[in-house]
Formats: sequence, structure tokens, C-alpha cells
Amino acid sequence: MKYLLDVNMLIQGIWQGHPGHVSAFAWLKGKNLSICPLVELGYIRISTGVLGAPMPETRRLLQVFLTERKVSRIDDDLPALESSPQKSSEVTDHYLAGLAQKHGLKLATFDTRISHHAVEVIS
Repeated sequence: MKYLLDVNMLIQGIWQGHPGHVSAFAWLKGKNLSICPLVELGYIRISTGVLGAPMPETRRLLQVFLTERKVSRIDDDLPALESSPQKSSEVTDHYLAGLAQKHGLKLATFDTRISHHAVEVIS
């Protein structure tokens, strides 16, 4: 199985100081991973904004992660109106789940609130 990472999975997998890092890092081992521009941008925005990380370090760690884990890229090529959110808090999650489905992937996330058959909740 190949997995599209969601933003939180990427953040937890990269930032060693994050409380979920150990779980994420263990799950990621040996997985066939993909990423899309929306997830990369979310990682950069949250890392530099919410977490207060410096932009150069945020970008460097992302590049190291992508290279070391041989992460493939997919395009954000699902029209927004083809995703199926029911409320505003679901917009990005359902878009990413629909995108994963379109590309024959599972969306890897720790978020148990996402209800979509293309989602694999990591525990």
C-alpha cells in the first residue's frame, strides 16, 4: 500500500520534539509514501507559524525527510468541488482523502475524526 501523508503526520514525523514523533516515526518506517503541494505548504506554514521554527530549518528538514524516505509527489489535481466535506472543518481533510483515493492511495493520519474510506488512521 502507498500512503499520502496528511499535514499532521508529516509534522509529527519530522519534528523530533513533537509529542507524537515517536509514534509517527515508528509507523513511517518502511512505508511507501507520497506527498502533495498542499501538504508541503501546510507543513511549512504550521512549522514556521504555530511551532515558531525558522524557515530555513523547516525547509531543510522537509527536504531531508523527502529524500531519505524516497517520498514521491502527486499533483493536487482533484477539483475542489469533487471532494465531499459537510462542514468547513472538514474541507482540507476530505480534499486530501479524495486526492488519495483518486491516486489509489490511503491518506495516513492520526485524526480519528475523518470519516472517509480512503483514510487509514494511525494508532
